[in-house]
Formats: sequence, C-alpha cells, structure tokens
Amino acid sequence: MIEATRTFTCFGGNTTVLVAGAGPLGEPADAVIEARDRLLVWHAAFSRFKPDSELCSLNSDRRTSVPVTAIMARFVQAVIDAAEATGGLVDATMLDAIEELGYETERFHGSLALPLALALAPARQPAGAHPDRRWSTIDVDLDASTVTRPPGVKVDGGGIVKGLLADVIADMLCEHHSFLVDCEGDLRIGGSGRQQRCIPIPAPLSQRVLHEFQLADGAIATTSITKRSWMERLKPAHHILDPATGLPAYTGIVQATALAPTALQAESLAKAALLSGPRDAAGWLPHGGLIVFDDESHLVVE
Repeated sequence: MIEATRTFTCFGGNTTVLVAGAGPLGEPADAVIEARDRLLVWHAAFSRFKPDSELCSLNSDRRTSVPVTAIMARFVQAVIDAAEATGGLVDATMLDAIEELGYETERFHGSLALPLALALAPARQPAGAHPDRRWSTIDVDLDASTVTRPPGVKVDGGGIVKGLLADVIADMLCEHHSFLVDCEGDLRIGGSGRQQRCIPIPAPLSQRVLHEFQLADGAIATTSITKRSWMERLKPAHHILDPATGLPAYTGIVQATALAPTALQAESLAKAALLSGPRDAAGWLPHGGLIVFDDESHLVVE
C-alpha cells in the first residue's frame, strides 16, 4: 500500500497530512499536496495575525450582518455550538482579552518553564462562563453565508478552527484506504480500510509517553497550558483563558486529551476538561481521554 505524508508549518506549529491508497483526490502524494494547499489557504483566511485575513475583516466590520465565505460561516457556527455544548466554558469571543495579555504574535520562541509558571500562578480554581455570553449574540445563516452579531463582538480561530478544518480534510479523504490529519494537535483518523493507528500522548514536561490510544476512525485532541506561555507584567500567562475572568486559567490541570467522533468535538471536550478543573474534568471525556495534573500525575479515562 503506497503511503505519502507531508509535515509543514501551519496554525502556528507543525501540521501533518498522511494518506495511504488512491482515492477521489488521486494517488496518495497528490492527495497530500491537495490537502496541504487547502489548509495553507484556510490558515491565511483564519489568521488573526494577518490584517488582510477574512477573520480580521469580519472582526473589524462595523455592519451588523456580514457576508462571509461558506467555510467562515461553518467556523462561526462551530464557535456557537462549542460554547452551547460546554455551557460557555469554550468561548471563542475572548479575542480582546488574549491580545491584552500579550498574545499578539503567531509563533512562540520557547515557552515559560512549567514549574516556574505553576509556582507563580494564582490559587487554582475552576473556570467559568462569561456572564455576558457574547457568543449567544451571534447568528449564522449557513445557506446565505452571513454572520450577524453586534459590531465589536469578535471571534478567535484558535483550536476550534483547527478541529473544524481537520474534519473538513477528513471528509475529502474518507474514501482513501487510510489517512491521518494532524492540525497542530487536533487529529482526525479514518479511511475505508479502517487501519488502526497508535497515538502516543507525551507528558508536558518530560515528553515520556503517558499512554497510547489505538484509533482506526475518529479523532483525538490535546490542549495544554505549556505550549504557548509567557510572562506578562511579572505574572505567568498562557493562551487558555478563563472566560469568567478573562485571565489565564490555572485550574489544577496542565494538559487534557479527549477522544471523540470528530476533531471539532475532541477539541472542545479537551478544553472543557482542562478548564473545569480536577473534580469535573473526567465528565467532559465521555469517549475517553487523559488528564495531567499540576503535580505531573495523570489519569487515563477509558
């Protein structure tokens, strides 16, 4: 069975596409290139760091109702769905807050050491929903490809767009024998041959493998406070915010992995698990997953 793979820079890190067997997108090498090219185009459209991106245009548009591309409409609907499904824990309307904390560049050159960040972090507490529920003021017409919201309500791509696009590419590759799409930590696996793949989950500090999940068809996503972290005003900061406060969430969990039927679902469940804190995290992993706590201990959820 011929297999092709490409790893390239996208979504602020490494993205990988692997395809085995011929299918609607041609031979594996052709399918990989087609998937890569589409992901790079969409990355440019959804980047908040490119002033001319479609996402930036939407966020800066002063009209109440804005025409958008079909893929942008799907993304904004996914933002609403993720917030509704998690009671507002996964809130992609926190763009102003994350920029105020200093996250204004796409790539990080190193991250703040986790032991130092945890030593300087505030008392641990579960995250909560923002009382304004800004995401509930957004309406999407998927047929007309329009987004309606009060001007000033902004959305941030973040993990939601990675999960969505992994699923979109998966739909394109589903008739090939097997495929793997890894959008910088959001993985979708499948194919007509139902080939099982081993997905190791490394510890955030030592990188030793904590557990290996076997997956033939479905998705897995990992979110961590270590990947994008920095010092801001003499305080540790990272990119996963508590919607209730607009500040970095220190809940007692440093990494969460979720399995789910789709990458979009896995992304939302992993983030909800991390944000909810040790007491409630496992409840957000109905399909299984893994939780890493502040003390580096971990729990596998079957």
